[in-house]
Order: sequence, then C-alpha cells, then structure tokens
Amino acid sequence: VQLQASGGGLVQPGGSLRLSCAASGSIFSINAMGWYRQAPGKQREWVATITGGGSTNYADSVKGRFTVSRDNNKNTFLQMNTLKPEDTAVYYCKAFTVRRDYWGQGTLVTVSS
Repeated sequence: VQLQASGGGLVQPGGSLRLSCAASGSIFSINAMGWYRQAPGKQREWVATITGGGSTNYADSVKGRFTVSRDNNKNTFLQMNTLKPEDTAVYYCKAFTVRRDYWGQGTLVTVSS
C-alpha cells in the first residue's frame, strides 16, 4: 500500500483546508484509515479514523471542526474547518491492514495570520 497525502498549505485562523490521501497498491487490504499530526517539537498524535464501514472517530481537540471521509477507492479526506494556530502541524495519513500499517509522507498545514 502506498499513500500520498496532499492539500496542506498556509491558512489564516478561522479558515478551512481539505487534505487528501490517495491510496494505491493493495487497497483491498485496507481495513481503516487514520489521520495523525505532528506539531513542531511535539510527538505525533492521532486526529481521526474512518473504518471500512464508514464509522468515524475524532480526537477531542478537533471534534466538531474536522470531518474525515473516504471514497470507494479508499482515498481519504480530512476537511478542516475553523482552523486554529494550534492545528499547525505536519499531517500524515495511515492505512491499517491485518498484516501491518502504512504511513504517507505528510503534508504541512500552517495556521497563521
């Protein structure tokens, strides 16, 4: 499984961005997809997960502002609204399979005025 994250950039506080994670390879083996982020000087943290059945879960820090979704090709999206400076981080997508997990390369989101 290969993952390509995109959609990051510079946005003002209160703005929105939509991240995409394109999956290729053995996408049939993917059970769930997740989004994580790593802010400067901090550990990587979980942001959101979407299962193969479409169930979603969110970290408390993004609940009500971020929405994770997917399409039939296992491409995954993270709609981020009402962005805050503390959302600044490199965002990574992750694919969960029975055998192992796969990480994308990350896309930088900077929230600043």
